[in-house]
Amino acid sequence: MKTLTKISNTIMEKYLPDPYIFVTILTVLVLLLGVSLTDSSPLEMVTYWGGNFWKLLEFTMQMVIVLAAGHILANSPIFKKGLSAVASKIKTPSMAIIIVTFISLIACWINWGFGLVIGALFAKEIARHVKKVDYRLLIASAYSGFIIWHGGLAGSIPLSIATEGHPFANLIGVIPTNVTLFSTYNLFIVIVIALTLPFFNRWMMPKDEDTIEVEPSLLEEEKVALPKPENNFASRSERSYILTILIGLIGLVFLFHHFITKGFALDLNVVNTIFIVLGIIFHGTPQRFLAAAQDAIKITTGIVIQFPFYAGIMGMMTDSGLAAVFSQWFVSISNEHTFYLFTFFSGGLVNFFVPSGGGQWSVQAPIMLDAATALGADYAKTAMAIAWGDAWTNMIQPFWALPALAIAGLKAKDIMGFCLFILIYTGIIISIGFLFF
Repeated sequence: MKTLTKISNTIMEKYLPDPYIFVTILTVLVLLLGVSLTDSSPLEMVTYWGGNFWKLLEFTMQMVIVLAAGHILANSPIFKKGLSAVASKIKTPSMAIIIVTFISLIACWINWGFGLVIGALFAKEIARHVKKVDYRLLIASAYSGFIIWHGGLAGSIPLSIATEGHPFANLIGVIPTNVTLFSTYNLFIVIVIALTLPFFNRWMMPKDEDTIEVEPSLLEEEKVALPKPENNFASRSERSYILTILIGLIGLVFLFHHFITKGFALDLNVVNTIFIVLGIIFHGTPQRFLAAAQDAIKITTGIVIQFPFYAGIMGMMTDSGLAAVFSQWFVSISNEHTFYLFTFFSGGLVNFFVPSGGGQWSVQAPIMLDAATALGADYAKTAMAIAWGDAWTNMIQPFWALPALAIAGLKAKDIMGFCLFILIYTGIIISIGFLFF
């Protein structure tokens, strides 16, 4: 395994481009495939791209905030001390890889936005304390927990079909989570991955001479110079603890009311609210909070620039019918025994071009649910096969790695050599879950 991962890392470092280059290549590829495999003309494909370029603005802003707010929270004195205290208990590289993976898996199972940020922040803090741990593998391990998100409490597809009035309710009705998230096959996949992936990641640890430790510059914290206090209202208000207490109380009361009335319902907006409210409270004064925010915004560049391109790609895939073509390929070679497995594979392929759980479901559901009807297949399991396909190829899709990479200060090619083997390993487990349960 050490030899294989070394070869994989070498290949990725030489040939995997920056995520922005990747998304531009993907844009051209989808345009050419749309012209070749559908009735769309080149001009129509360009129109689909441009017409959808800004369709992910709300989601883009949510991701910018989850990354910036997580960074703000992590740089607050209290949170930093807490992370440091936990990280200081980890003494060896092996323990670091295992614990980071497990914490990330649990956090992503609860909520993917929470897990993406917390896993990367925790891994970076561990790098400060543990010597001779491969920083690339440490961050890849933090990101690997994301594989489990669509089988967890915040899985968008199972939660969607469990909601009254969802878009496909007339065909499949309302499907409760006890036959999706808490089904035997889903629990098998989740539990086996959770119990074994930490040790699989540990198995990929490079030899001592191939280990790449964290660059000290990545752990340096930029000291933000705060303005000197002045004896006027503006300066006093910027350094006021009273405003922090008032805003903090408002935020905490809202969150408390939310969880009391809606249960443990975490969506991206609630996660962002938690991060921002705690960041405000933990920084103490508005001045320190705003200084941390100014520093955090710098790491969101990749998301701001690249997500509109993915929205354009999604538009070309859906409006041209190219996503339907891909799905039909897998349906055409399926039978009642292999249908769920090929649905999973089709979900993985479409996810490269439509890296959004909700977006992918709207594209694939009409084809796959009709095929399930024809084959007499289970609708709930069909939906979960698409969900796991969406989660699976995220391991080698730079789109979702951007937050973790921004926090870590790494590039996609630094971790993708490891992520390729995580993809293969988890793919085997997920395939077994859909074939034999």
